[in-house]
Amino acid sequence: MRGSNGGPVGERRTLPVPDGLDGMRMDQAVSRLFGLSRTAAAAIVEAGDAIVDGRSASKSEKVTAGAWLDITLPPPPGAAPAVEPEEVEGLRVVYSDRDIVVVDKPVGVAAHPSPGWTGPTVLSGLAALGQTVSTSGAAERQGVVHRLDVGTTGLMVVAKSETAYSALKRAFRDREVDKRYHAVVQGQLDPLRGTIDAPIDRHPTADYKWAVVSGGRPSVTHYETIEAFPSGSLVDVRLETGRTHQIRVHFSALRHPCVGDLTYGADPKLAARLGLDRQWLHARALSFVHPGTGAAVAFESPYPDDLAHALAVLRAAA
Repeated sequence: MRGSNGGPVGERRTLPVPDGLDGMRMDQAVSRLFGLSRTAAAAIVEAGDAIVDGRSASKSEKVTAGAWLDITLPPPPGAAPAVEPEEVEGLRVVYSDRDIVVVDKPVGVAAHPSPGWTGPTVLSGLAALGQTVSTSGAAERQGVVHRLDVGTTGLMVVAKSETAYSALKRAFRDREVDKRYHAVVQGQLDPLRGTIDAPIDRHPTADYKWAVVSGGRPSVTHYETIEAFPSGSLVDVRLETGRTHQIRVHFSALRHPCVGDLTYGADPKLAARLGLDRQWLHARALSFVHPGTGAAVAFESPYPDDLAHALAVLRAAA
C-alpha cells in the first residue's frame, strides 16, 4: 500500500487539536503533537498526509482547538538510526575524562537518534567533538544513561567506558543520583514546598503525551518555591523517580503547568509575553559518585538566554 506521496503508508493517527495548540501553524502543530522535526512535519503536510475535518491541510494554515486531525506518519525505519557526527550549536562539554562526559544540552536537541527525529542529538554532537562513548545500550543510544526532553535544557551525563555505563545505570535505578531542575510554573504554589506523589502513564485519549493516571507507574516529585511573581513561580525540583515528562505532567496536574508548556495546558498569551516557545524547564544541577574514582562530583548549569530573559521579564513586572 502506498500513500499520496507515492511512498509506503506508515502509522495513521486521528486525534483532536488540543487547546494549547489553538492558532498554531499546521506544520508546527504536527511537529509538537508527534515529536517530529519541523521539516519532517512540513513534509507530511505537503504530501497530503494531514487531513483536517475531512480536508487536506496546508502547512501555513492555523489549527483550531477541537478540530480533528487525521495524520499518516511515515513508516518507521527497518533499523535504528545510526549516530552520525554532526556539529551541534550550543552543545557544551562541562567535564570529560576516560569514564564520563557531562554536557550542557541546548534546546532543540534530542538525547539520541530515534524514529521520526531528524534533528541534532547529544550523541551526534559528541561524535563530532571526537568524544567516544560506551558501546553498552541499544545501538542508537549507546552510553546514554538518562535523557532530557528536546525542549528541556541543561545537564546530562553520558558514559564513556563500559564500567561507567553499568555503574551509572545502577545509580540512576537506585536513586543515588541527585538531579535538580529549575522550573517556572504558572501561579503561586500552595504549599510553597511539598511533594507530588501521583502515578504517571500514557494519556488515556492523547497518546502523544502523558498524564496522572490511576494504576500508572509510581512517580514522586519534590519541589520548593525559590521566588514568586504575580503570574508565576520559580521552583527548585528534585525527582525521586524519572518518568517521561514527569515534572511537566505533575505540575500540570496541580493546575500550575510549566510556563510555555502548551502541550500540558500553559497559557499561550503568557508564553508570548515572555518570549518563550518551549517550557521553562532547566536541568540545573547534577551530582553523583564518579564511577571511576569513587569521588563525589557535582555540576551546575546557568540558565540559557531564553529562560533568563523570561525570568527577567517576570521580575520586572513584580
